[in-house]
Amino acid sequence: MSSAPLSPHDAPALVAGHGSVSILTEDGEVLTLDRPAAVRRLERLSPPLVVHAPATARMLGIAPPGQPSSWFDLLELFAFVHPVRSVAPTPRGLALALELEEAEQGPVGAEVLPRLLVRLLADLRQIAQGPAREIVQALVVRLGQAGWIWAPVVLESVGVDGPLSRDALQPANALRIWYELPKWEETAQRPPPGSMPVTPAEARSRLSEMLGSQAEIRVGQADFADVATNAFAPREAIGMPRVVLAEAGTGTGKTLGYVAPASVWAERNGGAVWISTYTRHLQRQIEAETARLHPDPAVRRQHVVVRKGRENYLCLLNMEEAVNIAPSRGEGAVIALSMLARWGRATAEGDLSGGDLPGWFGEIFGRGVLAAVADRRGECIHGACPHYQRCFVEHSIRRARDADLVIANHALVMAQAAWAQSEGVNASEQGDAPDATSSEARVPEEDGVPTRYVFDEGHHVADAADGAFALEFSGLEAAELRRWLLGAEGSRSRARGLKRRLDDLVATNPRLETPLEAALLAAKALPAPGWSARLKPDQGSEPPDEPPAEALDLMPALLPMPELAPEPVMDNPAETFLALLRDQVLARAGNDPRRRNGAECDLHPLLPGLDDAAAGLVRALGRIAEPLRTLLRRLEERLDEDAETLDATTRGRIEAMVRSLRRRALTPLDGWVSMLSTVCVPEDEGITPQFIRFIRMEAREGQRRGEMDVGLHQHWLDPTVPFAATLAAPAHGLLITSATLRDETGLPLPGETERVWEAAEARVGASHLPVPALRAALASPFDYASQTRVFLVNDVAHDNIDALAAAFRALFLASGGGGLGLFTAIERLRGVQRRIAGPLEQAGLPLYAQHVDAMDNTTLVDVFRTETDSCLLGTDAMRDGVDVPGHALRLVAFERVPWPRPDILHRERRRYLSDGEPRVYDDRIARLKLRQAFGRLIRARDDRGVFVLLDRRTPSRLLGAFPSGVIPYRMGLADTVREIKTFFGTGVEQ
Repeated sequence: MSSAPLSPHDAPALVAGHGSVSILTEDGEVLTLDRPAAVRRLERLSPPLVVHAPATARMLGIAPPGQPSSWFDLLELFAFVHPVRSVAPTPRGLALALELEEAEQGPVGAEVLPRLLVRLLADLRQIAQGPAREIVQALVVRLGQAGWIWAPVVLESVGVDGPLSRDALQPANALRIWYELPKWEETAQRPPPGSMPVTPAEARSRLSEMLGSQAEIRVGQADFADVATNAFAPREAIGMPRVVLAEAGTGTGKTLGYVAPASVWAERNGGAVWISTYTRHLQRQIEAETARLHPDPAVRRQHVVVRKGRENYLCLLNMEEAVNIAPSRGEGAVIALSMLARWGRATAEGDLSGGDLPGWFGEIFGRGVLAAVADRRGECIHGACPHYQRCFVEHSIRRARDADLVIANHALVMAQAAWAQSEGVNASEQGDAPDATSSEARVPEEDGVPTRYVFDEGHHVADAADGAFALEFSGLEAAELRRWLLGAEGSRSRARGLKRRLDDLVATNPRLETPLEAALLAAKALPAPGWSARLKPDQGSEPPDEPPAEALDLMPALLPMPELAPEPVMDNPAETFLALLRDQVLARAGNDPRRRNGAECDLHPLLPGLDDAAAGLVRALGRIAEPLRTLLRRLEERLDEDAETLDATTRGRIEAMVRSLRRRALTPLDGWVSMLSTVCVPEDEGITPQFIRFIRMEAREGQRRGEMDVGLHQHWLDPTVPFAATLAAPAHGLLITSATLRDETGLPLPGETERVWEAAEARVGASHLPVPALRAALASPFDYASQTRVFLVNDVAHDNIDALAAAFRALFLASGGGGLGLFTAIERLRGVQRRIAGPLEQAGLPLYAQHVDAMDNTTLVDVFRTETDSCLLGTDAMRDGVDVPGHALRLVAFERVPWPRPDILHRERRRYLSDGEPRVYDDRIARLKLRQAFGRLIRARDDRGVFVLLDRRTPSRLLGAFPSGVIPYRMGLADTVREIKTFFGTGVEQ
C-alpha cells in the first residue's frame, strides 16, 4: 500500500461484505469485486476511506490496521466530531446518523463515503466555532503528535495552522479531564418519603399527559396504570408490602403504564421509585420513554437517573494513571485516551457500558484502554480519591438521592438491599438517623434503601437473585482477594495493596499497624501468583499460549498480566484445597478432555483428604479475618476519639476504608468460612436442603489455554427466599411485571388458573410474603392469528450442523432478511455462521453474530435494527429484552427447544421444587423461554412475522407457549420456505 495521501478527499473508498466488495477508486470509478480481487486491488491503492476498519479487514480476511490506523476510518472521525451520539457502525448507520438521503435508497456503497466525509467535516467546522473550540483544538494537536491519520484534515477544519498560543489549553492538558469536570456538592439528607396513595384517575391523567393527543391508543395501557397504583398504596404493617403481579402482553405499553403512577407518587411523597430491569437494552429503552414525562433534557436529568454498578463507569483516578504512563506505551495508547478524553468532556453519565460511549469504541481504539480506566477490580478508594468530588459514580449516587425515578438493574438493586440489611439499615426507618456512635452513621449505604420498586422483566427476578445471593470460593475469587490485600507482588499489575492504601493512616500507630501486618501475613494462605498454571490439568502437555488479546491490546501495562514463571508454593491451604477440588471433578465428571470446561460434580461424597483441607482452610481464613476485624474496629474508634482534630480528607479516607474492608474482605471471608465449615457435614437425604453445593471447573477470561479455575459453589435452593427477605419484605410496595409471568398451557381446566398464578408467585418470591399479591393479566392488543405464522420444521436433523446451517440459510433467504436466529449453544451458532455468512452476503443479506462479531450486544442490535435486510444470530441475551419493531425483524428461527441446562443446580431444583412433577417443571421453563423468543417478533400493530422452530422432536405440550389463536404447523423445510414466501410476498430464490 502506498503512503497516505495529503487529504482523505483524495483517498479511494471501500465497503466490504462477505460476498462482494465495493471500491471507489481515486479516479472516481466504482468497482464491484470478489474478495480475492479486492484484496489484490487494495494492495495497490492508497489508504482507503472505510467505515469500521476492523470489521472491514475481517470481511476481507486480512489483518486489521491497528492504531495508529493507516486507513481513514470514518467512525474514528465521527467519534471525534460527535462523541456521544449513537450510530450503528455501518455505512448505512453512519448515513442515517448524518441524515443523508442515500441511507433510505437501497445499499450504501463506496461512492457514498466521500459524502459522509464532507458532512462530518462540515459538522466539525461548526463545532469549532462554539464553546468546544479550545478543547477540540488542543486534543487534535495531541492526536497529531501521536500520528492520528485524521489529524491534518481536522487541524485544517478547526483552524489550527501552527503552535497553540500560550494562553490556550495545551495538548498534554487536554487529556487531563479530571481538572475540568464539574464537582458535586453535598446537600441535606432527603426527608423520608410520605405514604400518600395514587388514585387510578390520577394515574390515567398522568398517562394521558405523557401520551399526548396524537399518540396511539393502546388497549389495556390505562388499565395497567390502574392496577399499578396498588403498589403505591400505604403499607399497613412492617414486613407486609403491597405487591402487584401484573402480566402485560407485548404491546400493552406497560413502561408508560407504570411510569405514570410512579411519577405521581414520587412527586407527591418526595421519594424515589426504583425501576429495575434485567438487561441494558431495557434500561436504555425506559430512560428514552421518560422523555414523554420530561421533554426537556435538563429537567429530565434532575428527575430521572440511570444507576449501574461502579465497574460500568469511567474511573478518573485510573484515567489519570493511564494518561501519565501512556507516552511510554505507544502512539495507539495516546490516541485511545485522547478520544476517551473527548468523550469524557461531553458525556452526561460517564457510563462506559451501554451509555453514550459508542459500543464499538473498544473495537476501534482498543479494549485494553476501557478495561484500564474502569473500576473492574473494586479498587475504589472513595473519599481518599483526589477526584472524588468529580467522580461520575458519585455524581449519579447523589443525583439518585434526589431523583423521582431511578432506573437500575436487578443485580444492583439486590446488592443494595443485601448491604442495607447487613449494615442494619431498616427500609421503613429511612428518615431516622442511626445511633451516632455506629459505623452506619458514618458510612451510609450509597443510595439508601428505596421503599417502592418496579421490577420490569420480572420473569428474571429469580435468575438475578440466584447470582446476587450465591457464594463461590474459587481460585480467581481467592487470588483476587489476595491481590487486593497484598498488591501486585512483583508483577506488572497496577494493583495497590491494603498497606499502600492505608499508608500514613497507620504509620507510627502500633494499634493499627499490628493487626494490618498480621492480616497481610495471613493473606499468604490465599492462592499465590501462578496458582492457575499450577492447577492446570496435564501440566506440560501443551506449550504456553500468548497472554489474552485484551492484555496485549493498546496498553498492556495497564492490565494484570499472567505470571510467566510460576514458582511452586509449599503448604498453601487455599491451593491445597483447590487442587483436591480439581481432582474430585476430574475423577467424577468423565474422561473426555473436551468436556472439562464447565465440568462439575457433587460435593459429597468427599474425596479423601478434602475434609481436612477444608478445615485447614477455614482456620487460615479466620487468621485473615480476625486481624482485619480488629483493624476495622480501631479505625472506627479513631473516628470517634479524634473527631475534633481529624481533617475532612483524613476522615473521608478512614470512612472509605471502613466500607472497603467490610465489603471487599470481611464479607467474602465470612461467607467462605460459613460455607467451608459445612463441607464435613454429611447431607441428610430426608431433609429439603436450604443450599445446593457443588464443584465446578471452568475456563475464565484472562486465563491461558488449558488453564482452568476450580471452585466450590453454593446457591440457594430457592433464590427468591433471600430476595423476599432482604428486599421485598422491607419494602412498602412492589410492582413485578413482565409479558411472561405465567405459564399458560391453553387448557382451561378446573383450578388451572389458580395453579398457574401460584407458580408465577413462587417464581418471583411473592409466595414467601405474608400478604397475598394482587394479580392482574392484560392481554396483548396484537392480532397474532393474522400477524404471525408459526412453523415446526420436522425434517432437519438436530445433530447435523450442515443441515442446520442449510435450514437457516433457506429461511433467511425466504424472508428476505430481517431474521433473528436463536441458539442454545455458542458452538452451534458459530458453526452455522461460518457456513451461511458468505451465501447470505452474496444475496444482499448481511449477517451479524453474537460471540463472533467483536461488538457488544447493544451495538449488534443497533446494527440489526438499522440494516433492515440483515440477519442476526444470538443466544439468551438476544432472546430476552430485545426491541426491534417494524420490518427489521420479521423472522425468528430457534434452532431447538430451549430446555433447561441439565446441570446440578437444575437437577436439585427440579427434584425439590417441582412438587413431584419434574417433567411439568422442565416444560414450564421451556415454554416460558419460547414465549420470550416469540415476543421479539411483533412489537407494533403493523408488524408481521414468522416464528420457526427447527426441532422435529418438539412435543405438542409445549405449543401452549404461543398466543391463543396461533396455530403451529408441522411441516418440512421446503414447505415452510414456500409458506414464508407466500406470507411475506417475497420472490427470493434459494
